[in-house]
Parts: sequence; C-alpha cells; structure tokens
Amino acid sequence: MVQHIRPLQLKDWLESVRGHGNPVVLDVREPSELQTASIKADGFELITIPMGVIPPRLSELDPHQPVACLCHHGGRSMQVANFLKARGFKHVANVAGGINAWSSELDPSVPRY
Repeated sequence: MVQHIRPLQLKDWLESVRGHGNPVVLDVREPSELQTASIKADGFELITIPMGVIPPRLSELDPHQPVACLCHHGGRSMQVANFLKARGFKHVANVAGGINAWSSELDPSVPRY
C-alpha cells in the first residue's frame, strides 16, 4: 500500500525511511510545470521525470531507495507511486496535494498555478 503524506509530513517521513537509503522526491510534472514552480532539495535527492516517461526511464530509479512522488495536486504522483510499488519499490509515498499544497503548507515562495 502506498503511503499518503502531506507536504508538512514529508520531513518526518524522510526521517522514518532514511535507514532504507537516501530518500528521493520524484517530481513527475512536465518540464513546463517545473519552469513555473519547483522545489529545492532539502534532506532528499530531487529527481524530475515526467509521468509519461517513467516506464522507459524506470532504470534511473533505485527500487531500494525510498521514493516520495510529487505532482501538481497529487493525482499523477499517486498513479506513479502505485506503478513503482507494483514493480517492487518497497518504500513509496505520494505527496498528497502536490506542489500546490507544498506552496500553501511549506513554502509560500513556490508559485501556485
């Protein structure tokens, strides 16, 4: 089962999974969205791969690393999180509310769109 975490809970989730490897936040938004609003890696590795190219680029991700998936509102990232879980990734979370919630809960300097 994929965990759902709010942006405010990310720091605690990162700490809880750190024993399983360096945590990754996987931003699955499109390049144009990344230009509009992006986050900075803070206590995690940030990887950006658009949702549509996750399958052919799956080898770029380590199934042993904890992965928290992020998108605009949480829908696409939930699909990717389920996809990763089904392919053997053990520690997977979905950032519920996506970057929109990130802006309102964690960092208001991140533009909302």
